[in-house]
Amino acid sequence: MRLRKNVLLFVGIMIFVLAYHTNRSAAEVNINIGIGVPPPPVVIAEPPSVILIPGTYAYFVPNIDVDIIFYHGYWYRPYKGCWYRSRVYNGQWGYLAPARVPHALLHLPPNYRHSPLRHEPIPYGHLKKHWYRWEKEKHWQNKYKHEYEHVSYKENKNHKNRNKHYDD
Repeated sequence: MRLRKNVLLFVGIMIFVLAYHTNRSAAEVNINIGIGVPPPPVVIAEPPSVILIPGTYAYFVPNIDVDIIFYHGYWYRPYKGCWYRSRVYNGQWGYLAPARVPHALLHLPPNYRHSPLRHEPIPYGHLKKHWYRWEKEKHWQNKYKHEYEHVSYKENKNHKNRNKHYDD
């Protein structure tokens, strides 16, 4: 009789533990639903020209309904409060954790698409060929000095070291 009570007690405790653990796991799964869901694809028929965002070394794709930004060799896309990154402008968008979003992208000038300082479009091939040299030699900073007076390039120097974890 005592053995039967112990077995029933053990089975009851196991049921309680399993039920508690199952409910807890389900709650954790529900919390994460919807985070990092890739944005819908954007069809861009040909490699896009880009426009320099004033005061930065980031470039946006004009004449499309979504924001696609080129920065430090990657394409970025904000969507529903999250950021995504790709190696190609129309490519596979991978979720980017908030801590990995480049500081410069989080502090773009407001309304940059309609800035009165809007620059001429830069052909895709020209951007891909020269972006690294432009940043290294501070090409835009020298060409448009008035736009870069407020920007701290101490951050730009640190960004190279900070960016090491961006490379896949």
